[in-house]
Amino acid sequence: MTDKFIKNEQLNFIKKQIALIKDSVRKNVPPHVLAAVIDLANAKILDLFPNANLEQQELLNLSRLKTDHEYEQYIRHLSAFLLPFPKITEQQLKKLFPKQKKLKLPDLANIDCSQLTYLSWNDLRSNKKFIVYEMEGKLVGIECEFTATSKKNLCSFCNCFGEVAYFSTVTKAKKPKNPDYYKAIGNLICADSSECNKKITNVEYLTSFLIDSQGN
Repeated sequence: MTDKFIKNEQLNFIKKQIALIKDSVRKNVPPHVLAAVIDLANAKILDLFPNANLEQQELLNLSRLKTDHEYEQYIRHLSAFLLPFPKITEQQLKKLFPKQKKLKLPDLANIDCSQLTYLSWNDLRSNKKFIVYEMEGKLVGIECEFTATSKKNLCSFCNCFGEVAYFSTVTKAKKPKNPDYYKAIGNLICADSSECNKKITNVEYLTSFLIDSQGN
């Protein structure tokens, strides 16, 4: 049996590819077009795992699937190989945010870490949003100002349209000629981070935002 090797955002990406295949089936596209859609989806999925061994490649291969039931079984089977979000304690969270003396902590016992790309929670009293993410084997955390909005828009993290909130953080960016220079970074992201975690398929923007926010 192969080890767990699939990240949450990668499984979301696979689900999205399957949705594209099912959409092509519903539209009754010609067989050669459907075959091309399936081949492209399969190639994109395998590209996510450049270091996959033969057993893992076989698990990921969806080229032989035909029915909705087979696709559902495929997703359920892959879910068994999900890498959970790293276990984290309340003490570790406090160390990530040392300036917050009265840090409001999330209920870690009731969070499903198997379907998390990033951990996030809000403190409505201070209008703060906290984000924790594992980057290069190390947990990093940032806090942001959090403002609800009444309009739907694209989330910067998952790139999906829905209910969003504006959040911003200020970092002391490196500028040798002006040591007092501060850089503000703002974004629109899903108001509900659990929904964002269900839809995010790429962490490129998330990681670049965290790096910029830390002034690295």
